[in-house]
Amino acid sequence: MQNYSEKVMEHFRNPRNAGEIKNPDGVGHVGSSVCGDVMELYIKVKDNVITDVKFKTFGCGAAIATSSMITELVKGKRVNEALKISNRAVAEALGGLPPAKMHCSVLAEEALKSAVEDYHKRSF
Repeated sequence: MQNYSEKVMEHFRNPRNAGEIKNPDGVGHVGSSVCGDVMELYIKVKDNVITDVKFKTFGCGAAIATSSMITELVKGKRVNEALKISNRAVAEALGGLPPAKMHCSVLAEEALKSAVEDYHKRSF
């Protein structure tokens, strides 16, 4: 844990928006066969705005921190704006990630995209 920023450690120790939303409008489920991290992201959408977001993550400290951070970045954003959030934006918001842990930020981005895709499938 010595290569993590203070912000990563803070989100790992005190993750924001952890848990599950009952009756979500979209659910994203992604996992990495490389390191075994698995993320589920739940979104609630009203008038095309993400009004609530929660996550359940099984993985390392960086996976938990990136899950926590992406929930903070997307809450209150319009769906199309949320989709513009890249894995690099998640890593930068955390003060950076060690190169070996950048895949965790990719998982967070993919979980969000998967949840939005599920939302669109349910909406139409």
